[in-house]
Amino acid sequence: MPRPRCEQISPTTPYYHIVTRCVRRSFLCGEDHVSGKSYEHRRQWVEDQLRLLSSIFAIDIATYAVMSNHCHVVVKLEPSQTAHSDDGDRCSHRHHTGVLFYSDRSRSVNSSKL
Repeated sequence: MPRPRCEQISPTTPYYHIVTRCVRRSFLCGEDHVSGKSYEHRRQWVEDQLRLLSSIFAIDIATYAVMSNHCHVVVKLEPSQTAHSDDGDRCSHRHHTGVLFYSDRSRSVNSSKL
């Protein structure tokens, strides 16, 4: 049975293991042996996006592994990165219809371009 998010995130456990995978025999990276297509160029893109997201959100990437059809990421929550901000410096994050918007006073990132 699913648990509410407030019960899943604990201030005493800053590390979390995240797994994401492709469906329908899709390939994230590597060579698809059925079609013969190579998707290796995506590996660097995934690594770049992990670095970008860790710079936007209050997390550190402890380790990650990008496999052919799934990805493992171990993140460490860093609430101290946001604890000392005042209201004027806080970032606003909004997830709406599949597009992530990040904004502060200086820049904006649209995930549809990521």
